[in-house]
Amino acid sequence: MKRGFIWIILPCLMVTSLVLVSCATSTMTSMVKTNAISTPMSTASKTSNAMPSNIPTPTTTSVSKTGNWWDSLGTPQYGGTITFRMNRDYGSFDPYFSGGLTTMESAWLERLHTDDWRLDPTIFPYKINFRPSEYVKGLLAESWEFPNTNTYVVHLRQGIHWQDIPPVNGREFTSDDVVYDYDREYGLGDGFTKPSPFQSVVAAFNYLKSVTATDRYTVVFNWTLPNPEVIMESLQAALPTTVDIVAREAIQQWGDVGDWHHGIGTGPFILQDYVTASSVTLVKNTNYWGHDERYPQNQLPYIDTLKILIITDDATALAGIRTGKIDIMDGVSLQNAQLMQKTNPKILQITTPNQGALSIDPRNDVKPFNDIRVREAMQMAIDLPTIANAYYGGTVEPYPSTLTSNHMTGWGFPYMQWPQNLKDEYAYNPTAAKQLLAAAGYPNGFNTDVVAQNSSDLGLVQVVKSYFAAVGINMSIQTMDDTSWTTFVQNGHKQDAMAQKASGTLGNTYEPVRQLTKFQSTYAANYMMVRDPVFDAFYDKAMAGTSVDDIKKIMSDANEYVARQHLVVSLLQPNLYSVCQPWLKGFSGQDQSIGGSNGGPHLLGFYMSRFWIDQTLK
Repeated sequence: MKRGFIWIILPCLMVTSLVLVSCATSTMTSMVKTNAISTPMSTASKTSNAMPSNIPTPTTTSVSKTGNWWDSLGTPQYGGTITFRMNRDYGSFDPYFSGGLTTMESAWLERLHTDDWRLDPTIFPYKINFRPSEYVKGLLAESWEFPNTNTYVVHLRQGIHWQDIPPVNGREFTSDDVVYDYDREYGLGDGFTKPSPFQSVVAAFNYLKSVTATDRYTVVFNWTLPNPEVIMESLQAALPTTVDIVAREAIQQWGDVGDWHHGIGTGPFILQDYVTASSVTLVKNTNYWGHDERYPQNQLPYIDTLKILIITDDATALAGIRTGKIDIMDGVSLQNAQLMQKTNPKILQITTPNQGALSIDPRNDVKPFNDIRVREAMQMAIDLPTIANAYYGGTVEPYPSTLTSNHMTGWGFPYMQWPQNLKDEYAYNPTAAKQLLAAAGYPNGFNTDVVAQNSSDLGLVQVVKSYFAAVGINMSIQTMDDTSWTTFVQNGHKQDAMAQKASGTLGNTYEPVRQLTKFQSTYAANYMMVRDPVFDAFYDKAMAGTSVDDIKKIMSDANEYVARQHLVVSLLQPNLYSVCQPWLKGFSGQDQSIGGSNGGPHLLGFYMSRFWIDQTLK
């Protein structure tokens, strides 16, 4: 059908939705191949698809060149405060009770593994959840190896001490601390028989048999599966559910460390104050063991104070950035990023991928969506390339997604590898969509509804509604706040037709094997109600794999199956933007929730201890 038809079905709706976004026209390349540390947003030239290079960049302090890529960032400075925004309050300061979903315990607690601070961002920028094992470094761990396929041995750094706070009083960190904490988290011993309910998200830990200390600095993890890839994904991930290690004396004295007053760790910051639903203040741990890997002579952290402001309203948080009261914020939409570029061009903007591809998620167990022809028709009713160009201003790739994000190079089943017959099923073709609906018994279409989160891109949902209407699918839109949506849809499965999640269902950027639980029959958050033994079998196959190549092949097959079954309707994977003040140094979009918009920082202490404030600029 001619492209002019698009504007017939979207006359006023898309024009209204596109006012703030139609001027941006850069196309994002793969996040693991980016050639810039930061990319300021701006209004692009009408005759070019490239972002202009006239955005002011901050002045850096003079530094003698040593041949390292980070020389251009300037010389680190001590002192000052970094203030950032979190978009919700903390449920608990104990990772056992929160799984890291609404906490920031990594500022004072630490884990075994972390990111590589010396790695050039052009190689891997740490902007997605998944960390390939070759880009993982030790934090509390110094080294590790697999003596066999189901045994993982970790050698701890020596000379690490707990913060000098009672009842731990600065004693040395040892292998017994690791054993105690994993026993507590997974019910493996030391009097703990049940795992934390929040650790079930990483199902591989169900296969963790034991954690033992063979000497003061060696820990052995024994698993009941011979799968190094799954083990590495579980233990090395930058997940909030990866264990941040808590002092056993604190647990023995207080029972848990949910009260912020009981927060004691080995990390770079010490909890000083917490005001419910308002702020958290942390101060520098002057006895911290860590040094800057780029400047080994420099003890960390650089800043004196770390301030977290709990601000649920995006507009209020953006105002804080504009006025210099907040130093860093992530998860900013294209519309808000472009507006800020106009009002505050000196504020740096860094492109990061949304951690999932957006989608419309029908229940696969009810009519009419239990018919694959209906689901395919819904997909063919939507013109993804036009949405990419008109709604997103060309800032996103115009391709549909399946289970795994195209940003995860080497994994999944990227669109460019799809056979033509599968691409045809995702191409805009309203005529074929109507034919499929008629064949399924709906020649005149049908009425339906979608339950969307308030934090979703509701303008995009309206655009989808118009596309559906053009083929006879009349969709009403219901909205809920995120908490209510989670209770009603994700946990309760009470929606009668379709749902829409702000972070998306497809294009996942977290650990590959964990993605295979997304549509599993037994997965509690499978609100799409997929009950497919073929898909269920992929997870069992992956757990039985013995090499990375095994897992990659299984992931590719699973991704192709999801695409061919049209389990959900694929939209696109938009970009988000991290915004930060020019005086904040070291930040290049690493650890996608460092600014707190995605439920909680993953490696907050690691990164914030290495960032610094350029006092001359501030």
